Amino acid sequence: MKRPRVDILYFEECPNYEGARALVQRLAAGLGIEPELHLVEVSDAHAATRLQFLGSPTVRVEGREVEPGADQRRDYVLSCRVYRGERGFSGAPEERWVRDALVEATK
Repeated sequence: MKRPRVDILYFEECPNYEGARALVQRLAAGLGIEPELHLVEVSDAHAATRLQFLGSPTVRVEGREVEPGADQRRDYVLSCRVYRGERGFSGAPEERWVRDALVEATK
């Protein structure tokens, strides 16, 4: 089975990236997938623009945002990210988005 690359972009002051990493690891284990997990620290506003950073945590599988429609956004910023999902606002992406991205990446 293919090992998908998962990047979690974050900045140190944001407490939500550890939860995003745990979410990815839990979902991947449940699917029997062993991703190549990379933590990418975004250090300043210049790096945020260069990395197309939408806030911490940003989760990408095989280079694609897990949040539907996020690839169209251009509001790059060095701050915590707020996701709007089915259950309201959260500091982490929806489980379904991450699961779907992992499954798609292994096809």
